[in-house]
Order: sequence, then structure tokens, then C-alpha cells
Amino acid sequence: MFGDIYRGKKVLLTGHTGFKGSWLAVWLEKLGAEVCGISLAPDTEPAHFSLLSPAIRSEICDIRDRQNVKRIFQDFQPEIVFHLAAQPLVRKSYREPVETLETNIMGTVHILESCRESASVRAIVAISSDKCYENREQEKGYRETDPMGGYDPYSASKGCMELVLSSYRRSFFNPADHGKKHSILLASARAGNVIGGGDWAEDRLVPDMMKAAAQKLPVQIRNPRSTRPWQHVLEPLSGYLALGEKLLKGEKTFAEGWNFGPEKGGAITVEATAQAFARYWEDVQITCPALTDQPHEAALLQLDCTKAKDKLSWHGVLSPEEAFQITAEWYKAFYLENRLLTREQLDQYIQKAEERGLAWTN
Repeated sequence: MFGDIYRGKKVLLTGHTGFKGSWLAVWLEKLGAEVCGISLAPDTEPAHFSLLSPAIRSEICDIRDRQNVKRIFQDFQPEIVFHLAAQPLVRKSYREPVETLETNIMGTVHILESCRESASVRAIVAISSDKCYENREQEKGYRETDPMGGYDPYSASKGCMELVLSSYRRSFFNPADHGKKHSILLASARAGNVIGGGDWAEDRLVPDMMKAAAQKLPVQIRNPRSTRPWQHVLEPLSGYLALGEKLLKGEKTFAEGWNFGPEKGGAITVEATAQAFARYWEDVQITCPALTDQPHEAALLQLDCTKAKDKLSWHGVLSPEEAFQITAEWYKAFYLENRLLTREQLDQYIQKAEERGLAWTN
């Protein structure tokens, strides 16, 4: 997989204790990488990372602590950095805007500065969000060249993060100067709504439904008619790893921004998504009351992923229905049988990708 490029590589992964980060940690472990994670301690109980216990070095550190981040970089000497650490919740950003902006903007600056001061780093894949775009609630998917923006503090922080990344790419990691003035290639990745087992974050549709189902309770749906580009967590992770492979090989044209979203038809309403989960776990029950005085959340947001498909040969593996099914199966196995399906589902995902002949499986 990925040309076996990660085997023996020193990979620094920020946000490794989070939902996406813990899945990526397991995948990097499988690829034979030597991984060091930088993150806050898990803030949910249970926590996916704690349940998995991957064989990686784990540094509990706030990325707003520049000196501590720098110390870890100097000690570990990573070759590639996957930057996932963030305050990832829209509704929390209304309650804690300063923390959100500090973490997502200045935390990113601290990571980039540590990379800039490092003699070992060759590649950076910084993970942003589809919410970095100025959302005009349009049917057409956003392309990488569309303007950054943000209504709520979280979205604004991701728009600002992308501007910071673009500035560092042009000022310090310019592809035109690669191999002459510096040795780092920097790319950013923007993904839509990801789902999968092991997410217990607050105010998220799937975790809320799964926790309620485990207690045989109904769950209240806030925005049933809002449309989201749902995809299983392994889909964008395959894109991040494919992008990292290109950067490690020194392919300068990939040092840009990239969208990773579901295939056409993956944008589905919240209510239809909840109904899909009920097909795979009979204890899922939903209610859709009329709510007032709710903070603004985007009703429609889609990505155009043509660039990733054409230039990176990246394609999704799972249909939305398959993503809903294996996610429901993960939580059912956890709550009803005390089984953890993460590594098993990763293997099944890789097998499906191989059967499709996807480029990254070689």
C-alpha cells in the first residue's frame, strides 16, 4: 500500500487521540511506520484511542504550547507530519470561540514553525475542513480555488487556517524552491462529514444516535432537512496517506489544497441518514421537534473532488449506504458484544479497495 513508503518512516501525527486521528494511528501502525502522536488527552469516555492502544509514542501536549511542541519535534525528528489536532465542533465554537481560534489557527502556526525549524521534516499534510469555504448554500460543490470564509467561529478558524497554510507554502515552503532553499512540501486536505466507529464527540448526529440506541432511548434531531456529504472515516484517510506518499517522493505539484469527499449522491439529509441507521440497528429512534434559538449551522455544503480523482487517482470505496451499515455494525458490536471492529473493518476496507484496483493499494 502507498508504495510501502511509510514502512520505517518517522511520522508525527497531531490529534492522534481524536476520532480521525486514532483511525489514522492504527493505519500507520499497520503500514509499519514509527509514529509519535501529539494531542490532548482523550476527552470522551469511552475513547477510541484508549480502546485501541496502538503501538505508538503518545505525547499529551496542547499544540498551543509552542515550546513543548518544539521539544517533541526536536526529540523525535519526524520525516512527515499529519496535522489533525483541532477544536473540531461547530456548536462548541460558539461557546468557546477563543479556544477554537487559538487552537485551530495558532496551534497550526506552532506546528508549521516546528517543521520549519526541523532538519528532518520533508512533508506536511495539514487537515482542514470542508467548512473552510465561504458557504453560499449552493448546489454546486466547492472547488479548491473557491474563496475561504466562515460564518461560525469554527468555520472561520478553518478558513484562516487555510490562509496560514497558503502563506507558509508561498513564503517558506515554496515548491519552486524545493531542493534549493528548503526540503519541505506542504499540502492541505479538506474533507466532508466523516462517520465511523469510535466517535463519541458531543453534538454529533451519529454518536448521539448510537449512544441513545444503546440505552433504547430516542434521540432528538436538530436539523433534519440539512444536507451533509457523509463518508466513512477511512475514505479521507486514504486520501491523506496517498497525498503524503506523493509529497515524500518529492512530487512538487501535489503541494496544494485538496478536497476529499463522497462520490456523487453522497450528500444526504440528516433525517434520511438517521433513517438509514435505523435499518441496521433497530434500537435507533429519532424525533424531529421544532427547535428555536439554535446557533447557525450550514444547511447545504458539498465538495467537488474532481481534482483528487483526476490528479491523485483517488476514489472512494464505500457507498453512503455501506458507510452507514458498517458504522452501525461497529457500534452494535461495541455496545452489545463488547467487541472492537476497528482493525477488522480496516482490513475489509483495504480488501475492497484492492478489488477496485485503486492506485494507493499498490
